[in-house]
Amino acid sequence: MHHATPLISTIVGGIVLAFVLGAVAGRLKLPPLIGYLCAGIVVGPHTPGYTADQALAPELAELGVILLMFGVGLHFSIKDLMAVKKIAIPGAVVQIGLATLLGMGVALGFGWSWGQGFVYGLALSVASTVVLLKALQDRDLVESPQGRIAVGWLVVEDLAMVLALVLLPPLAGLLAPTGAAAAVGADVLPEAGPGAADIALAVCYTLGKVAAFVAVMLIIGRRFIPWMLERIVWSGSRELFRLGVLATALGVAFGAYSLFGVSFALGAFFAGMVLAESEFSHRAAEESLPLRDAFAVLFFVSVGMLFDPKVLINDPWGVLATVFIIVVGKSVAALAIVRAFGHSKGTGWTIAVSLAQIGEFSFILASLGVYLNILPERGQALILAGALLSIVINPLLFRLLDRYVARTNAMAAKTETAAA
Repeated sequence: MHHATPLISTIVGGIVLAFVLGAVAGRLKLPPLIGYLCAGIVVGPHTPGYTADQALAPELAELGVILLMFGVGLHFSIKDLMAVKKIAIPGAVVQIGLATLLGMGVALGFGWSWGQGFVYGLALSVASTVVLLKALQDRDLVESPQGRIAVGWLVVEDLAMVLALVLLPPLAGLLAPTGAAAAVGADVLPEAGPGAADIALAVCYTLGKVAAFVAVMLIIGRRFIPWMLERIVWSGSRELFRLGVLATALGVAFGAYSLFGVSFALGAFFAGMVLAESEFSHRAAEESLPLRDAFAVLFFVSVGMLFDPKVLINDPWGVLATVFIIVVGKSVAALAIVRAFGHSKGTGWTIAVSLAQIGEFSFILASLGVYLNILPERGQALILAGALLSIVINPLLFRLLDRYVARTNAMAAKTETAAA
């Protein structure tokens, strides 16, 4: 019997290296996510030494996506979103639009088509849930007014990206450069080179399948899943409850894909949303967290495997333009929007800095864009480089923000003392 199988070596190599480099990143006051991505770079094909299995890594990453999206659905709160809807919804929509337009402008400078620029810009428009929540938690800002706005803003961005993942395949023929859509195959569009009527039909067909899946989840899943978990709780078996939560996440995701042609990500997101309405949502989140974290790590490792460090040397202007859109373009847009709604400079800068990075949704969108032959591999490389650098820069921006807030508070205190 061979003990060193590709599956075992890929999982062990990815997790061990992610642990080591994640710990190093933590010591350097950086998000562990940086360490996970660097672990992927180390075991990837673009660096010397051990190389993880290139076929298994994407499948493990798919499990990571399912559990990540399940977690997003579990923490999705319509109540929290409605509390800040007046600024979070229009603010996020406008910011996504501006960032996408900036990306399209840069992409046109690269000589890409408008469709390639659209996917590239869209991938740069959404911040990382993992990075943002960690930064807010470290500063006890999650429950603050600016923290609630940032989280609500992020929820709107996540919903927009879920919709983008649903609509991108049927729109591949419109967005892909001429002739590229044909390589995707009949799974995406009825035929190569579709006209406007075919694209509209494909979009309607996709939205119809999504609507059918949502109806099934709201009518049947909303009742059956909480009922099932309640019976498991009565059994008194914690192990069985944990297994039931994971079976719900994976089973709904796979069923959505097999029966309705809906992506794993959307299926898992709705499974989490349905479960979030039950009284067992907090326990479900706690019980599924260890496995979610483990596969999320493998997801980030697999993303790191796609990154070629040579892009930093071979395409420095492209990397700088990408980082500029993420760190400066998005931040300025967010600051202007928040200030336009009458909020203070402190709140504006907190939102701006919180959104000055990209992460998991950007990776998923970039991978899908490459698979559909819309986004060139150079685009994916630039998005990965932009994510790595923006996540490294983000803690530094928060430290500058902390100093700004401390100085502002000190000046305000002096003014009050002088006035007294």
